[in-house]
Amino acid sequence: MNIIILSTNPNLYSTRRLQEAAEERGHTAAIINHTKCYVVIESGDPKVYYKDHPITDVDAIIPRIGASVTFYGSSVIRQFEMQKVFTTTSSLALVRSRDKLRATQILSRHGIGIPKTAFAKYPGDIEYLIKQVGGAPLIVKLLEGTQGLGVVLAETKKAAKSVIEAFYGLSANILVQEFISEAGGADVRAIVIDNKVVAAFKRQGKEGEFRSNIHRGGNGSLIKLTKAEKIAAVNAAKALGLNIAGVDMLQSNRGPLILEVNSSPGLEGVEKATNVDVAGKVIEYIERNIGKPSLKKDKVGA
Repeated sequence: MNIIILSTNPNLYSTRRLQEAAEERGHTAAIINHTKCYVVIESGDPKVYYKDHPITDVDAIIPRIGASVTFYGSSVIRQFEMQKVFTTTSSLALVRSRDKLRATQILSRHGIGIPKTAFAKYPGDIEYLIKQVGGAPLIVKLLEGTQGLGVVLAETKKAAKSVIEAFYGLSANILVQEFISEAGGADVRAIVIDNKVVAAFKRQGKEGEFRSNIHRGGNGSLIKLTKAEKIAAVNAAKALGLNIAGVDMLQSNRGPLILEVNSSPGLEGVEKATNVDVAGKVIEYIERNIGKPSLKKDKVGA
């Protein structure tokens, strides 16, 4: 197969591992910077160009789209979809998962456990927001934040009001979310591929840090998921229409609570913590599905 990995940085661990895994299985894998591609749209003949050449003879693409270029990256994916090229992540599922509010609403509608969350635009609603999520301490999240950036723990009601007012003053869109104290600054990431958890690890924030992201100095360790956690992870990925996803969840007293469903999960943390060849499993997923229609009807409806 001819596989294209859409990534802005060929030196990233995840990008390199996907290329290595594809080539180990006898496939051709090229890395192309999607931000340097452009689409040409004309009746009945959609094309994606890189520099002055159309990208042709492609069997599958693996999108590794950064949050800052979601709109453009999804447009490039959509153009490949119009050419009937198989993609591991659909353009619609990518956009859906990157909108934190939309994703949370979809998870809620499907009855999947999530921390209680509130969203408002009017600054006068701050008191009500704080009350609805159980008061302080609470979490304030920027809708556009990634890798733990734009996530603030407000430990008192006064601090919560100040943080929320500051974000509103910047015209930022935020979510206010209950704080799950029993999680102890840790979360679990499960990698779901083709409706199955293939690897999972626990991420523990460094001392004094409530965010467990590896990018924020957290560390990962192997964990065996409970049946409930596996079901929650698979259902969360399925609810958002993602065939490959990194599902982040908290271990709470009322069961697993989904924090986020990542459409381009990093591979370094999970592969090093579990010794599972996740990149290889991504290629195996393509091999199993390459002959099937890649543009199945999206049934999420949101």
